[in-house]
Formats: sequence, C-alpha cells, structure tokens
Amino acid sequence: MTFTLKNKVLTLIVFLLLFIFDNSFAESLEFPNGDWTQKNPNEVNISEEKVNTLFDLSFADSATQAVVLIKDGYLIGERYAEEFDASSFGTSWSMAKSFYAALIGISIDRDEIGSLDDKVGLYLDYFNDERSEVTIRDLLDMTSGLEYPENEHENMFFLQNQLEYAQQIEMEKEPGTLFEYNNVNSMLLGDILQKATGKMADELLVERIFSKIGINDFTLWRDGAGNVLTYCCIDMSARDYSKFGLLFSRNGNWDGEEIISKDYVDETFTQVWSLTPQWWTDSERGYSLHWWISKNDEEGSIFNASGKYGQYIFVDRKNDIIFTRITKYHPTSGSVQNWGLFNRYNKIKDVDRLINLLRFYIDNDLLDLSKDIESPLTLDEGYSKEFYQNYGEIIDSIANLSRD
Repeated sequence: MTFTLKNKVLTLIVFLLLFIFDNSFAESLEFPNGDWTQKNPNEVNISEEKVNTLFDLSFADSATQAVVLIKDGYLIGERYAEEFDASSFGTSWSMAKSFYAALIGISIDRDEIGSLDDKVGLYLDYFNDERSEVTIRDLLDMTSGLEYPENEHENMFFLQNQLEYAQQIEMEKEPGTLFEYNNVNSMLLGDILQKATGKMADELLVERIFSKIGINDFTLWRDGAGNVLTYCCIDMSARDYSKFGLLFSRNGNWDGEEIISKDYVDETFTQVWSLTPQWWTDSERGYSLHWWISKNDEEGSIFNASGKYGQYIFVDRKNDIIFTRITKYHPTSGSVQNWGLFNRYNKIKDVDRLINLLRFYIDNDLLDLSKDIESPLTLDEGYSKEFYQNYGEIIDSIANLSRD
C-alpha cells in the first residue's frame, strides 16, 4: 500500500469515526417528545436560587404572562401569571421574524435559493428597478436601504393587503450600509419563499419546522388579502416557543435529523451589527439575520428572537439554555385579520394615534374583541415596563445560570 493510499484510508477512517461520534452524541441529547421532560434545576447543575432570581425579575413586570426555562433539553422551571397556564397562547409580534428567516436558511440548504447574497430581484421581478442591488442578506440584516419612516412601517399592520404595501416601498439609501429596523424587509421574505418554493410561508413553517419539532397547537396569521404576516404574528404557548429556541441551541438538529444546517445557524449567530438603536432599554444590543444579540463577549453569547411589548426567546447556545418570556395576551378568533368597523381608519399613518383610537373603541365597548375583530392584539396589561428597565440585569441573570 502506497503512502498516499494509506493517508486516504486513514482520512476515511477518521471521517467515519467523527460521523459516528457526532450522530451518537446527537442521539444522546434530550428532546421533547410531545411535551417537555421536567427536572429540578439542581439535577442539571443550576442553582434553584438563580432560577428564582431570574423569574422574580421577570414577574416584577405585571405584564408578564409566562416564563419558561430549558436546560439541556429539560424543562427546569416555569411560572405563569394568574388566570394563565402552560397551554395559554402568547403572540410573537416580531419574534416571528426569526421563525420565517429560518425558512430562508432551509431553502438555501435545499438549493431552492442560491445564497444569502442573491439579489432579491432574482426572485421578485418587481425589484429589478432602483432596488436591484438589494440582497436577501440585506433584508435579513435590516440593511436594505428601503424607505424607512419613523413608524418603521408599523401602519402596514392595519392594512387589508400588506404585501402590496411592502412591494411599493422605494429605495432611500445604499443597501448594506446602515441598520434600520424595517418591517417591510421581513414582509418581503414570504414573497421570496413563495417564488422559490411554490408554497406559502406559513405552509412551509408547518411542514419544515413545526411538524419536525412537535409544535402542534398554534395560529399563523395572514392579512385580509391572504398574505402571510412574515414580520409578525405567530400565536402559541411559551413551552412551544421554547422548542424553536432549542432547535437553534442544537445547531438546527432535532433528535438526529438536520432541520436547518449548522452552517446557517452559525452564520445566524455571528454578530453583524454591534450597536443598534437603544429602544426600550439602555443595554447595547447587536443584530444578525433577524436575531438580536443581548450578550456577545469572552464569557459567552446570548441571542434572542424579540417581539414588541416584551416577547423573547433567549438562546445561550454554549450552555444549551433557552429562556422564554411572553406578555399577557387574549387571542381573538380566526387566523386572517379582519378589523371590522375599524377598517375605516386604516389609512391613518400615525401608528400611536391608531392604537390609541383602537383602545378608545375597546375601553368604551364600541368594539368587542370576542366577535368584532380578528387580529393579534396586545392590550395595556401586556405592555412591558419593568422588564425593559431590568433588561441588563435579566441578561446577566441568564448568563449567571451557568456561572460557578
């Protein structure tokens, strides 16, 4: 046997051993089979006192509906506000961005999309104009350069056809140069996915992620024209949101099956923007591929899917910890938006004015949430205050779970 052949044989043996080790390691990890297996914190080497500190900080805000803590695939703690329980739905708001962004990664893995650096115009003909240089990466990193009003296009939420609105937004800046949290970027993802796969984004989410990781009870919202709201609005329990966090903590692998490639998860968890606008909190936060970064230093990294009013799925991948927090929410019926009589006001572009007007209608019994409106809606009781004020301390408490 020649020296070269010996090297090839040895290389093959090493590769096979690594493959066997990787798969046996994945199979030894705990995954929720239906529901979560529960353990006490001390069974996974976490102090119960540290867990209580984190939970107490979270419930110092009366808006908190639920918190769930996962370590090594086990449910090691959860707490619920009065009148809510483990089955109670929250609504994601912008946490949904991270869910639908994962589908882009899966489509790249399946060669339905070439790469993150593909021009959007390869998939959406109407982008072959002044927007022709915008890439999919630009959309996901919030650097598209598309027109960016003060309201971040949140007024889009009240429109009948939100995709039509997003399709018409023009260029304002050079793409790839400035972080601007623009909801239109995320709304366009659904159109890209539909053109690349022939399926609606919510169908893909169920088929390619939810059915694989045991999320069976949920609501995926569409606008009144039937477009998937890929920038917001997935309803489910805190326990089920945590399954999505575990998928990313486990590098896209679920009980031995690759759902999302590790390469895509690695790229997602590579910080692109180190400083972003300090909304709601004075803590510095980064951003990458539709995920926020709460902590990224020599001690470790904590990434999060984040939504309006204080919805969070925090992921500490190094320590295999997921911490989910959602705020108080009372679902309406349906899964397709219908504003009823409130439709008459949907041309108002001042989002705060729209929300205040909606509150007035509800507070004065002019609208009945149980029958007059079909839409995700967070009322005053679900608006975070103290959680934002304590944000830095909460992040430190998550990191502290794994400290000696």
